[in-house]
Amino acid sequence: MAVAIVASLGWERTGPPGPAAPGSPSREDLGRLLAGVEVVFRRPHVPGYQRGCDTGEACVFGPAWSDDHPGRGGHDGCDTRNNVLARDLREATFRPGTGDCVVLSGTLDDPYTGERIRFRRSDARAVHVDHIFPLAAAWDLGAATWPPQLRRQFANDIDFNLVAVDGEANEDKRDRTPADWLPPASSTRCWFAGKYLTVAVRYGLPVTAADHRALTDAAATCPDANQLSPMTPNAP
Repeated sequence: MAVAIVASLGWERTGPPGPAAPGSPSREDLGRLLAGVEVVFRRPHVPGYQRGCDTGEACVFGPAWSDDHPGRGGHDGCDTRNNVLARDLREATFRPGTGDCVVLSGTLDDPYTGERIRFRRSDARAVHVDHIFPLAAAWDLGAATWPPQLRRQFANDIDFNLVAVDGEANEDKRDRTPADWLPPASSTRCWFAGKYLTVAVRYGLPVTAADHRALTDAAATCPDANQLSPMTPNAP
């Protein structure tokens, strides 16, 4: 069932403009994701989470933005952060001699704030690459028991879990889950809910009861299925 739901999330709007951002799932599809995800009462605290990879640190999800992972974009000679920037920025330019790898500039239509942001490598903090489902939350909700290779795949999953976003919004989000943080742009909350739940279903991660309620509320901003027509899905 999970594969069918994930595959159904590529859409384009054909009816009158509604409140949800382009790329949002229908209310019906989001409802199926909400029905299919496991729900737990609360997020536990599982010891051992260390993202850092310096001497003495656990490096539980592997080095940040490593090219050494089994997912799409792995072992292609370009690190994960640049893979995402190249995908998400419009009119991207690249450092000479690196092919389409090291991104120097571009424009981001930010899915968290709804703002248009100019990215320049000299001011790289303006645009972050975010894990939709935070790594720390994934660790607490099941990833602590995964083999290292699966954790590296999750941390570098450019198809489902990574997106370029406004740096300040991402710093505000941190490792918070939907009960405590949703995109400030209400028009993108349906999109975000679809992304978050897709990752959860794909990796067998549960959501808390509070997160489930917040995502259910976000579903109210999704368009009905009759406002959408299926198209060939793109990488979310």
